[in-house]
Amino acid sequence: MENKKEVSETIQEEEIRNRFYMEVESKSQNEEFARVVVAVFMSRMDPTLEEVDDVKTAVSEAVTNAVIHGYGNGEGTIYIESEIEGKELTVSIKDVGKGILDVEKAMEPMFTTDTTGERSGMGFSFMEAFMDQVQVQSKPGKGTVVTMKKQIGR
Repeated sequence: MENKKEVSETIQEEEIRNRFYMEVESKSQNEEFARVVVAVFMSRMDPTLEEVDDVKTAVSEAVTNAVIHGYGNGEGTIYIESEIEGKELTVSIKDVGKGILDVEKAMEPMFTTDTTGERSGMGFSFMEAFMDQVQVQSKPGKGTVVTMKKQIGR
């Protein structure tokens, strides 16, 4: 028979393993919705306000990139998936838009494909600054997936 401590630890592990998936239209107003949904989802991890703000900023940047660069402010769907496993939060933002020709170049600070001069080219830099790990997979004409990870409650 398991002791109470072992049962309690098993229940806690099961409670903090969870994921969600959603789709939103590629519209700039959905950026705020996405960041709030991820923040509420991660709230069960008992994050600090700073951790919540970090994740919200990174999600905002990734969704904004999908809207502006992935779909060129046109129609499309943004796929958002988040997972909690232990103390690690993973968030993936996917579009099936234009894709990125040179991911390494795109991740350089100040690089942007925006020709209007309205964008600073700091999206990936912010994601990297606020998250522990950022991985970008992209194929021209097929889209982009940005996967970000952060340890919560160190």
